[in-house]
Amino acid sequence: MTEANTGANKAKTAKHSASPFGMPDYGMPKLGMPKFDLPNMEMPEAFRDMAEKGVAQAKVNYEKIQSAAEGARDLLNSAYSTAARGTADYNRKVIEIAAINAHAALDYAHELLGVKSPSEFMELSTAHARKQFEAMAAQTKELTELAQKVTTEIAAKDWRHGDTKSHKIA
Repeated sequence: MTEANTGANKAKTAKHSASPFGMPDYGMPKLGMPKFDLPNMEMPEAFRDMAEKGVAQAKVNYEKIQSAAEGARDLLNSAYSTAARGTADYNRKVIEIAAINAHAALDYAHELLGVKSPSEFMELSTAHARKQFEAMAAQTKELTELAQKVTTEIAAKDWRHGDTKSHKIA
């Protein structure tokens, strides 16, 4: 009976071994990753050559695509910069025109203060209207030319090669 008690005490006092996760395994069987032994086969030379050629061609194609993408990015950046500069120039011209027209309106109002008769008013108004119509025509022409210039600069890019059309295409 002492032997049975001693065996039971040993079982109670025995520490459980820990699993890889730090948890006790409580006597569970240890299962490992199954091992698969693949046969050691020699790859035929033709397949190896074909794979090497495929990898080399993929590298060449990747470099071409990367170069084309960088060229497209640079071309778009250039077009965007040209458009931004053109837009800024156009906006400056619009502000300049607005200032000129505001001064003309103030001058006209000042001249109206000196009018003494209805005929003088009609004469001044007609002259002012004619002058403003001519100015508006000239201003519209300036703005149109400026917009066409920017559009032409952007369109002058050779989108196939990323530079201006000044070179010959063979």
